[in-house]
Amino acid sequence: MEDTSTGSESEPRPDRSRDTPDGDEGSPGGETSGNGGEPTVEGGAADDLDELRRRVEEEYDFDDFGPSDMAKMSAEEWDAAFDPDSWITGDRLLERAEAELKSRVARREVFGVLERVRADGEERILVYSDEGYAIVRPTGEVAGQGTVLRDIEPIVALAAMESYDVPEPPDDWSLPHPDTVPQGSGEFGNLMVQVIAVVQVLAGAALLVATFLTDLDTIVAPAMGIVFLLVGLFLFVMVANARLSDRFRSEEYRERLRALREAKERPDFVPVEGGVVDEEQLDE
Repeated sequence: MEDTSTGSESEPRPDRSRDTPDGDEGSPGGETSGNGGEPTVEGGAADDLDELRRRVEEEYDFDDFGPSDMAKMSAEEWDAAFDPDSWITGDRLLERAEAELKSRVARREVFGVLERVRADGEERILVYSDEGYAIVRPTGEVAGQGTVLRDIEPIVALAAMESYDVPEPPDDWSLPHPDTVPQGSGEFGNLMVQVIAVVQVLAGAALLVATFLTDLDTIVAPAMGIVFLLVGLFLFVMVANARLSDRFRSEEYRERLRALREAKERPDFVPVEGGVVDEEQLDE
């Protein structure tokens, strides 16, 4: 089992101690001793940290932070972006993480069933699907396996940040009923592409007909007609492929929803029995 932490433990913060110009040890406030000289600060480490933090903020979009972003982050970038001294923990973290997870389930960014469970006398959040599970501790640690774990880790990290505003989840946030999932989406886009394809085909056919009827002494018109026809046919094929792919994804989504609804119990790999986490199985 994987057991990763989003905030309970961290690397030591950079040393920002103050040194005197001549190497003499200064007071806690950074004043020099005896000679009345101005205090100096060894700002190299602080400047490097500030520069790294600015670079991380420019490179990553924390309003849309996901597993792929977490995978790209180095340990130094992670510590710079998420100051451990400002992390939220305890019941407040669970409430914020639960609200964020409900919002993402409603937007279909997370596929899973959300429950509250208990372990060692404290509440925890359980999210599971047919492809894995994740258990969120009040400390911010996330344990589990599969795609669910990879999806939940960055969400909990965001919920632990004081500066992140957790959205209010809708009343009907749970996974939809399989029968309510549409056959496909994006029909307006497909319709627009089809209109363009029709225009291309008509333009190509008009050029070819005009060439034969008027006996034009040029190869440009028939060549352009053939190009228009090919482009139109290509667009029609692209729309057909998009619709087939969309229907396949929708059917796959419905099948996963049916599997979760028809299951009488949680999957066997979820270490929870009667609302209580099996710590021994979780730590295996």
